[in-house]
Amino acid sequence: MTPVEVIRGPGPIILGQPHGGTWLPDDITARLNPRGQLLEDTDWHIDQLYQGLLPDATVVRARVHRYAIDANRDPEDTSLYPGQNTTGLCPTTDFDGQPIWREGQEPGAADRADRRARFHTPYHAALAAEVARVRALHGVAVIFDCHSIRSQIPFLFDGTLPDLNIGTNGGTTCAVEMAEAVAARCRAATGFGWVLNGRFTGGWTTRHYGRPKDGVHAIQMEIAQRAYLATETPPFAYAPTRAAPLRAVLAEILATLDTLARSSALAAKGVGHA
Repeated sequence: MTPVEVIRGPGPIILGQPHGGTWLPDDITARLNPRGQLLEDTDWHIDQLYQGLLPDATVVRARVHRYAIDANRDPEDTSLYPGQNTTGLCPTTDFDGQPIWREGQEPGAADRADRRARFHTPYHAALAAEVARVRALHGVAVIFDCHSIRSQIPFLFDGTLPDLNIGTNGGTTCAVEMAEAVAARCRAATGFGWVLNGRFTGGWTTRHYGRPKDGVHAIQMEIAQRAYLATETPPFAYAPTRAAPLRAVLAEILATLDTLARSSALAAKGVGHA
């Protein structure tokens, strides 16, 4: 199993999918406890949710599950949200704060180094290569980092998460025009709650790659899974009828970003005021 899959498209949009993979090597699976082996914190069916929404887009998809190593975390394991509950580079708990490894089988320093080399580095090498390719073609590249999460996780946040959670690290990772356009599409969508830079402001991918002045924009979209799954508990089944309105909103968002990225005005100014 190769750790990353790349589907190249000719357009300026790159769909990053670091948390949709469910594959784990047998030796890592054997070290997980029964709770960990449920893989509950997967971005379930995120590839199916976005499939075909923007035919010209490039997709960079991690195949390895985040319990081995999280491709959306700082490789040095610096917390993305200091002072708040979160999970690390090689998580030891799930999103509920419960252990996921058999006693004595938690990943150590050697495991982290090995998994960085085998899984984390290849994913970001592939993503960086696509950013460079797309930027060379269009003068700009836009990473739309695709995520989903359970709607209620008291360990991570209070209450119920809005359906659509836009993250731009406080407006630093993309042009203002892009953030405003995504927010406008979410605001206009009937039946969906949304927030800009709420609990989730963008993970390491968004923060690391988003350099608007250099023509690289990054936006994270964290979706509450109730918006497209039949249930947020096993078997985490995809619900096509429920997902259809959400897919329509996401298609509008991506089409708008594609138009902005291709616009000569945006490309000429090296893009944005962030």
